[in-house]
Amino acid sequence: MSNVAANLEELYAEVPPQVSLVAVSKFHPSEMIREAYAVGQRKFGESRVQELLKKIEELPHDIEWHFIGHLQTNKVRSIIGKCALIESIDSEHLLEYIDKESEKAGVITKILMQVHVAQEETKFGFAPDELIGYFKAHRFENLKATHICGIMGMASNTDDEERIRADFRAIAEVYRQIKEDDSLQLRGFDTLSMGMSGDWPIAVEEGSNLIRVGSRIFGERLY
Repeated sequence: MSNVAANLEELYAEVPPQVSLVAVSKFHPSEMIREAYAVGQRKFGESRVQELLKKIEELPHDIEWHFIGHLQTNKVRSIIGKCALIESIDSEHLLEYIDKESEKAGVITKILMQVHVAQEETKFGFAPDELIGYFKAHRFENLKATHICGIMGMASNTDDEERIRADFRAIAEVYRQIKEDDSLQLRGFDTLSMGMSGDWPIAVEEGSNLIRVGSRIFGERLY
């Protein structure tokens, strides 16, 4: 068994059954994705449009691709209809553009809204109050070809477990407030994506049901 396959089997034994695993394959070659695919992994995460498109061509068609990077509007058209989920919607402008392009293409695009609670300014996303405000104003009802499936977020890049847990708890609270608001009548709003290789167990304890794990499976990134 290759390292990739062995790492995945180990991870499968640790991840609770109610939690889905996205194998973050960005910067890793298609051969390594094939090794993961061979042991049953189907969800893979990419963060660069060109790399994603190349891998879609090279790899089996039943792979569920998740786009997890910052998405620029000029790249939207090229991935519409090709991703199972775009996890990184970080502005209303981007969401509206995806909706417009999805309607033109005759597809429904599934997305997650990215919330920003981390200390780093470099991370993208809605502030918690901003995102809750978006839903409370029912602006999602204007969407014609986009389905909001839930929320994605990242913890601060730190070794401080208390800070990491507080970040995940804050993201989960945004998800809970939106999901439990009966006035919104949301359907299929059931995904809370948080947790990566170094912190996913804490994320799961705080309610995550979708984790994005890369280096734990594939080793350190190949740039």
